[in-house]
Amino acid sequence: MNKDSYNDMLAKVQAFHDKHDFKNTGGEELTYRVALMAEELGEISSCITKGKSKEELAEETADLFILLLGTAISADFDLKQAFWDKMDKIMQRESKMIDGRIRVSEFK
Repeated sequence: MNKDSYNDMLAKVQAFHDKHDFKNTGGEELTYRVALMAEELGEISSCITKGKSKEELAEETADLFILLLGTAISADFDLKQAFWDKMDKIMQRESKMIDGRIRVSEFK
């Protein structure tokens, strides 16, 4: 196993799904997964607003990343390709300062 390999990370998350039979026990239901991701975002926010350690922030962010990989498995899409397709799009976008912070969007 190569810990720098996206495919190995994806396989590890798939093994976790298989171990707990997510496919047949509701763990791959997308509405449920969105709720779990929202919960993890709340935990990330708590780390930042409550001044928790970098290690705690890293752990909560890893939880979200694992959920994102698992959502790609659940919804059967290629997250790596989606990442590169999206990066190609956003690299073409302009940025604006809005309320003192940079924002990169389509600005329609």
